Amino acid sequence: MEFDIADIMESIPHRYPFLLVDKLVDIEPGERATGIKNVTINEPFFPGHFPQKPVMPGVLILEAMAQTAGVLAVQFLGDDAKGKVMYFMGIDGAKFRRPVVPGDVLHMKVNKTRGGGAVWKFDAAAYVNDELVTEAKLTAMLAAE
Repeated sequence: MEFDIADIMESIPHRYPFLLVDKLVDIEPGERATGIKNVTINEPFFPGHFPQKPVMPGVLILEAMAQTAGVLAVQFLGDDAKGKVMYFMGIDGAKFRRPVVPGDVLHMKVNKTRGGGAVWKFDAAAYVNDELVTEAKLTAMLAAE
């Protein structure tokens, strides 16, 4: 099972320049998924972070992992999620192992540890070429807009 950009945009309200996941693969509905983000020099944050050595901000890697988790949850809930938005509630144990730079392809693996209703928890990790670059425990809540 795979979700393309149209499925993602139907699931979460994020749009350019803040939509940070291109597709979801390896989906086990309501349990786990891998989000893919193709990082290019054209990202709007690179001119300021940093002009001489472009590095994807760590908080945006966390956001990309959260968006992956949000799509997984919203797609699983279906009609129960209509008119609602998944909001970040917490980030625990975030660690950054190496910089993410233009040309990298982020694979954001999220695994549900709790959820099915309004509050969801995930173990999340981002990889480039099978190398762990970021990890965190994420908590999110589905709420009316």
